[in-house]
Order: sequence, then C-alpha cells, then structure tokens
Amino acid sequence: MTSVDTLETVTRRVTDNIEKVIEGKSDVVRTSVTVLLAEGHLLIEDVPGVGKTMLAKALARSIDGTVKRIQFTPDLLPSDVTGVSIYNRDTRDFEFRPGGVFANVVVGDEINRASPKTQSALLECMEERQVTVDGTTYPLDAPFMVIATQNPIEMEGTYPLPEAQRDRFMARVSMGYPLPKSELAMLDSHSTTSPLDDLEAVADAAEIAKLVDIVRTVHVADTVKQYAIDITSATRRSPELRLGASPRATLHLVRAARAHAALEGRDYVIPDDLQALAVPVIAHRLITGLEAQMGGRGAEQVVTSIIRSIPVPESTHSDRYV
Repeated sequence: MTSVDTLETVTRRVTDNIEKVIEGKSDVVRTSVTVLLAEGHLLIEDVPGVGKTMLAKALARSIDGTVKRIQFTPDLLPSDVTGVSIYNRDTRDFEFRPGGVFANVVVGDEINRASPKTQSALLECMEERQVTVDGTTYPLDAPFMVIATQNPIEMEGTYPLPEAQRDRFMARVSMGYPLPKSELAMLDSHSTTSPLDDLEAVADAAEIAKLVDIVRTVHVADTVKQYAIDITSATRRSPELRLGASPRATLHLVRAARAHAALEGRDYVIPDDLQALAVPVIAHRLITGLEAQMGGRGAEQVVTSIIRSIPVPESTHSDRYV
C-alpha cells in the first residue's frame, strides 16, 4: 500500500465518523479534513443552530489526541487562552499554568463574542505554534489545529474578527441549512441523546502527524504555483475589493491544494485542486469595496469571477503537472 493509499484509508475513517453526526454535509466535512492535513486552522461561520459546534467537536473527537474547548465570552481574558505564571509559595518561584490552547485540537466556540484583545491571544499560537508568556516561550504539541465557530458579525453582542486574525485561518466554511431528509434524520438521531456521546476516535495524533508528512511530499509544479500566485494577485488588483489576498493566502492555498490532491489519490497538484479551494481559502480574507456592495456581490462571488478570468496552465505531460 502506497503512502497516498494509507492517507485515503485513514481519512475515510475520519470523514465517515464525522458524518455519523453531521448529516448531509460531506463537502464541509471534507474541507475540514483537508485543513487538518494541511496544518491549517478552520473557521466555521453561520447562523445559530446549524451544527457549527457539533462539527468542531466531531472532528476533535475523531482524533485520539488532546482536545480542549474554549467558550469565548466578553469577559474572557487573554491569559485564559494562553496561560499564566502564578507564584508558588512552596517553591518560592513562578510556575506556568497552561491555558486552553495547549492541546492537539482547540475548539474555540463563538470566537467573535470575545473582545479583540482576547481574540489576538491566538495570533502567535496559530502562526508559530508556540505561546510566549512573561518572556518565556512554550512550544505547542503537534499536530495543532484551532477550529473556531462564529455567528455572522451582524449578530448582537459580537465583535468582528480583526483582519490579522482572519488571515491566520486557512479556510472558512459555512454549514448552511440541512436538506429536509437530513433534518428528518437528525430528528431521529438527535432527539433523545447527543450522537457525540457514542462517537469514538478512529485515528490518533501520531497517525495524523504521519498523514501531514505525506501531504508535504505532494508535488506542486512551478506552473501550478504560478497559477496560485495569479489568483491571489488578481484579488489585489480587483476594483471590487478594498483588501486583497495576502501572501499568506497564497501559501495556504498551495498547502490546502496538496492535501486536496492527496485526498483525491494523487501525489501531485493540478489546477482543479486550487479552483476547488479558492473560495473557502481566500474569500474570508477579502474586504469588498463599494462597487461590489452596490452590485450585491460578496467576496465569494468576486473570487469565483476571478477564477473564471484567469487562464488555466496546461500540463507539460499527458496527465501530470511536473
């Protein structure tokens, strides 16, 4: 069995396990697993009651690693997230007590209900996978993933995520309302007990770390890399956008495309991988201008138009980008 075959086998177990809880949302589940394998962080944004927290918990429980949940509230302090140094009278010294981010999977529930000051406590750990408290740096365990949920910013009692915070999330997904048949199945499975109670881990942290190493070896041709740059560069020139995609967005797009290719059973990336992920990876980083707003076009529609306008590179081989 090849390394890609091994990856397919393990990820199928994980996705099937999550779908025991999340009915009829296979695309959202697949994107979530893609972000996990690409060493990214996931933002789940939608209206209340559509299963955002359920998806985050299901993904976390499917991996037999350490999991911590942080309920973001207006009175949450940055030290609650990162940790704090406390004086120990017995040893007459300060000792560090880790905060909620010290886990393989951190579920940040309703992240935009905390103040921007508390939200910013996640910046260092999401980008550098470490926490610095009182001048001392503490590394985080690998794999490390933040899965945050939020309601739309127009909801009462919420704060918009700062641009720097949004840029650190590899992808944003929306749950959407379920199909009638999926909602009916939910009434049968969720009405008496929570299906999360019976959900067991189907992979462990060591397995996920091996899959991440496999994804890193997926080949990306220079022409495909240039295609990714063309996409993000076009957002910076678009008259419909006040803020385009950052270089970090280009990096995240290529990393996510590697994971997407591996999930498709390939050890090389093709332009289709970038196209499939462009909206979830790029759109949440953009700020639309007056022209797009007047036309009723959101960032997702702008990204879709940009994808259609950029020439797709041709393969230098019959079926492979090398």
